[in-house]
Amino acid sequence: MSRTEVVTLPVVGRRAVNAHLLLGRHPIIVDAGTPGSGRRITEQVAAHGVDPGDVRLIVVTHGHLDHFGSAAELRRLTGAPIAAHAADLGPYRSGRGRLPYLPTGPMGRVMARNGKLHEPAEPFEPDIVLHGETDVSDFGVDGRIIPTPGHTAGSVSLLTDDGDLVAGDLIANSFLGLVPGRPANPPFHDDPLANLASLRAMLALKPARLHVGHGTPLDPARVGRWARSEQRRLDRRAARGRLRSRPRDSGGETAPAPAGSATSSPASSAAGEEG
Repeated sequence: MSRTEVVTLPVVGRRAVNAHLLLGRHPIIVDAGTPGSGRRITEQVAAHGVDPGDVRLIVVTHGHLDHFGSAAELRRLTGAPIAAHAADLGPYRSGRGRLPYLPTGPMGRVMARNGKLHEPAEPFEPDIVLHGETDVSDFGVDGRIIPTPGHTAGSVSLLTDDGDLVAGDLIANSFLGLVPGRPANPPFHDDPLANLASLRAMLALKPARLHVGHGTPLDPARVGRWARSEQRRLDRRAARGRLRSRPRDSGGETAPAPAGSATSSPASSAAGEEG
């Protein structure tokens, strides 16, 4: 088994929005950034001594524009197939995130009014449609993709055999990385309780570090303390009827719940607010 190195590829700002390059026997890219950032990503890949044409797989962690926005472009630039979860096929096929965005706190409420979040990305059809855990060793990295629903229904994370969890928006740094190392929610969650349940399930696997879409890598022990506090906060909000989630409909798509409703997926028992 070869050691896998995880390299952060900043897409917006210093680390406000990240993709990741996994260097194993062959390289894998996780996430595709905002629309129009494909060349920025491949230039950074090349700067780390990797020919973009050698990339074996592009993993998209979920159906938000800052993570799948350049997936189609990146596929053209690298020739690599895209792997993404079936539950977020709607956004990938339309090029639009599900609306309305459900803010986790003040930053999310401000960002939800940003017109750029409502502009379409180039649609794409994943080459590999994920449904459950998926081994990626055949693509050059010893590890597995694991469904981690909650941030969106089709959110996934990638856990390497070395203990690196590339977690997308399962967790973030406070204020999109402006407070590095401090765990916080990203600006939006479709289902806060389900997301926190997914996060706690990943922490139970004892990862060595968490690499996130917004900010610097996070220490699992610190994230675990945050998760326990967040569980209590969300339980209080749910008890008051103030926890908003996006329930799944019968067609596998999602629709917004009315304000004040509280729902969770079958896997959930726990999630919360940025900052």
